[in-house]
Amino acid sequence: MSLRIAVLISGEGTNLQALLDAIRSGTLPAKVVLVLSNVATANGLNRARREGVPTAGVRHQDFASREAFDDELIRRLEGVELVLLAGFMRVLSKKFVDRFRGRIMNVHPALLPAFPGGDAVKKAWEAGAKATGVTVHFVDEGVDTGPIILQEPVPVKDGETLDRLTTRIHEVEHRLYPEAVRLFAEGKLSLAGRKVKVER
Repeated sequence: MSLRIAVLISGEGTNLQALLDAIRSGTLPAKVVLVLSNVATANGLNRARREGVPTAGVRHQDFASREAFDDELIRRLEGVELVLLAGFMRVLSKKFVDRFRGRIMNVHPALLPAFPGGDAVKKAWEAGAKATGVTVHFVDEGVDTGPIILQEPVPVKDGETLDRLTTRIHEVEHRLYPEAVRLFAEGKLSLAGRKVKVER
């Protein structure tokens, strides 16, 4: 039976596309039952519609508080087994995290705990880091502070442009995120405190 997942986005949805591609190829035993965005014009919604996936635009500006917005998300995510953040530019409330604790993942374009938050690739590039990378982690109440599931380093090449580094980071994201979801779907991830045990 396929894992029922929902993907939360705010923009282009390239990681969403990678997940949909992995499902279509048969390498990811899951089904995207909803793609939800806080930006009604997000191109990722169009990607989902082309694949026949149900979509919803829920503008956070239409709610009086972050908690009220998250209450609406929780209502719409009823029956979902795993929530995936893919460029979702909102910090989720403790109530939301508690509702799906251990069942929310995010992909981040850096080797956490280094360079959390926005513009992570640019921060690493400007800092002169010799390597950065990609992290898939469970989500907690903090910003990119949850238990780490998978990481893969990406070396920063001498003279490399920010655009080229960003492209290479995205290539790793598009491979690593579906892999983490597959491990979850196959029951190969176990969470104990801040440690994630991965069975291969």
